Amino acid sequence: MRIIKVKCLAPTRLDKYLMEQFPALGQGRLNKALRENKIKLNGKKQPLSTRVMAGDEIRLFILDEDLDKGARKDGPAWRNARCPADVVYDCEQILVVNKPAGLPVDGPQDDTLLNRALRYLAEKGEYGPDSLYQPALCHRLDTGTSGLMILAKTPEAEQLFLEEIKNRRIQKTYLCVTFGRPAPPDGTLGGYLLKDAELGKVRIVEEKLPGAKDVETQYETLAVSGRLALLKVKLITGRTHQIRAHMASIGCPILGDSKYGNNAANRELKLRYQALCAWKLEFPRFDQPAFAFLSGKTFTAPKPWYYSQVVDGTLR
Repeated sequence: MRIIKVKCLAPTRLDKYLMEQFPALGQGRLNKALRENKIKLNGKKQPLSTRVMAGDEIRLFILDEDLDKGARKDGPAWRNARCPADVVYDCEQILVVNKPAGLPVDGPQDDTLLNRALRYLAEKGEYGPDSLYQPALCHRLDTGTSGLMILAKTPEAEQLFLEEIKNRRIQKTYLCVTFGRPAPPDGTLGGYLLKDAELGKVRIVEEKLPGAKDVETQYETLAVSGRLALLKVKLITGRTHQIRAHMASIGCPILGDSKYGNNAANRELKLRYQALCAWKLEFPRFDQPAFAFLSGKTFTAPKPWYYSQVVDGTLR
């Protein structure tokens, strides 16, 4: 067992704090440890989203060799990120960055989206070992998904954007290619999403089973090419693997998706990652004076390579 006394200047999410202390503990390992009652905050099992503060006590019932695996001896991991983040927007409160497909958002390895963002800020002179606050991810994307992500540069921005995303006030629009043409070409998909923690997958069900959450996805077909369709997709709800599972549930899985898709087609077309891009972010009106300048802003990523190839019929 490892006992940790929290030392931080601002309230920090439990999962974020633990991953900072122990690089080998990625989100998946933390979720599993919590399910197995191996993480106690002040003597109780608490959600990983709980904010920890200076003086709190965390008890980890995890082997020392698992905790210390990947511990660095040569400085912070962000110094070894492959390159700085591809920044779309930068202000005193947030970064909006464009994540390439195949890059994890965080985790024990050096080259992650978070570390690239920290390297970008360090090279600007805005971040370093003595910084009082480490910029934080406000939401997540699957490793194989590309596109826009928001990182908070202040504790106030982190709190605000986590809340805005939770309350679905930030509109997210995706571009994707499906293997199969949806019928009808435009529509709204509903139902409930049920997680299978053991398999690390989700499935769409029609009835509200125990643990299932409502799910709603809007899609619009922009172009078709042979067996493929290019879609614009809007998330009404924002659940784990929502678009991937929803499109697969109607027989039109995302091209390149090895978990929910058609692996024979993926191999034939030589796609390593799912053809899914978080293309646009639309901000609501912010009443807080410190964030008013962000009200109504819209950010878009460059269209992914497969967009033009479906439009002109090269990819089919």
